Parts: sequence; C-alpha cells; structure tokens
Amino acid sequence: MEFQTRSLLIGASVAIVALISLAGCPTRPHGPEAPSATAVGAPPPPPGSLQPRHEGRPYDVEPRESLVTILAFRGGALAKAGHNHVIAAHDMIGTIYVPDDQSRSTFEVSVPVDQLTIDEPELRAKEGSEFPTDVPESAKEGTRRNMLSEALLNGAQYPEITLVSQHIEGPAAAGSPVRADVQVTIRGQAHSVSVPVTYSFEDSRLVVSGELPIKQTDLGLTPFSAMLGALQVLDELRVRFRIVARRAQTKH
Repeated sequence: MEFQTRSLLIGASVAIVALISLAGCPTRPHGPEAPSATAVGAPPPPPGSLQPRHEGRPYDVEPRESLVTILAFRGGALAKAGHNHVIAAHDMIGTIYVPDDQSRSTFEVSVPVDQLTIDEPELRAKEGSEFPTDVPESAKEGTRRNMLSEALLNGAQYPEITLVSQHIEGPAAAGSPVRADVQVTIRGQAHSVSVPVTYSFEDSRLVVSGELPIKQTDLGLTPFSAMLGALQVLDELRVRFRIVARRAQTKH
C-alpha cells in the first residue's frame, strides 16, 4: 500500500517537471545518464475520465517541502549568446489515495503555470559551472514570457498542468525503483508519461524522488527557437524532483 503511494507521487512530480521545461534558453547536460522516460501523445480523454474514484488513506502534497527543477539547455550556432535555465515548481497541489488493495491507489496533482519560477539564484548555484548565477533580469523575464506564451504553455488559456495516475508497477520495497504511468494534460491535450522513481516513508510523510531526461516534443510542444534556429532551446530537458506528501488527518 505504501509502495503504491510513493510511485504515484513520483510519477506526478515527473510529469510536472516535463511540463515546466517548455520554456528556457539552453548546452547539453553532462554527467551520468538518467533513467529514460517515454511520453506518447494521446487524444484528450472523454469528459470525466480524468476523475478516478478515490478510496483509501489520503496523503496531501506539501508544497513547501516539495520541489521540481527542470534544466533547459541552449543550442544553435549562437548558443553562447544565450543562457541555460533552471525552471522550478514549488506550488504543486494534490492528493494520493492508498487503499488496502494497493493496485487501486490513485492520485491527482495540479501545477499552476504562472507560479513556475525562472533562475532562482540558489537553485542555479547548485547546478555547477554551466549555470552561473549572474543571469540578467531581462533574460529571466524573456524566458518567462516565452514559457507562458501561446506558442508554449499558453498560460492565459490553460492556467494549470494536471497529472493523474494511470498504472504503477515494481517491487514493493523502499529504495527499489518502480515505474509510474501518469496522464499529463497540458494545453488541453493528454499525454502518457512513464517515469522511474524511488521512494521512502519518513514517519507520516511519503517522500519520492528521481531524475530523468524528457523531450518537449514528446509532450506536443515546440522548443523555443529564434533567428532561424541560430539560437534555440534544446528539445531534451533534465528533470529532477523531490515530492513530499503528508498523511491527511481526515478523509477527503
């Protein structure tokens, strides 16, 4: 039962991350390969299909303790004229439900796109030399405009990204990787994302974490490009997440 809860949260966080990556300025990430993830476009589900019947003990996501970061990398012939960017989500809202029958665990999470942050100095400082902290405010503001623009997240028409559980599989053992399939709805279109995650329980809290690459085009998005492609954001983003959910005092 606890195992299901963890993977669910993780899947949600990953999806969130992918969505955030839509905006950014952009060098290819270095370091060890993260577990791969796949995202396949799907037609919008019929009305009501994103509202699973919930049962079991609820765990509420703790926004103040949770964090998803997305690394967006510059590309193109004029890449040096741009910046790599760190996009972050702090304000996730959602609940995970864990019944006695673990296979019936469910979750729903939403992310308000206008609360996504760009290049917080402390987050950039953690990412090393490819992310210097002296990014001009004009570059941050331009990246935010691109991210929320009609061409990318279209925040004016679609203010939220939603994540809904589909399927979870893997060993029910803390520290062992599991896989969560999550339906991500962005810009009114639903996509299925499969995410490898790890989890742990700490007292009354559920903590899930992971890291993976994900492509914007797999979510039906077109990476930002300017000057005929001479300056662009690379399609692949690097997502890292740590999501904390706390056991709710009362049933929802």
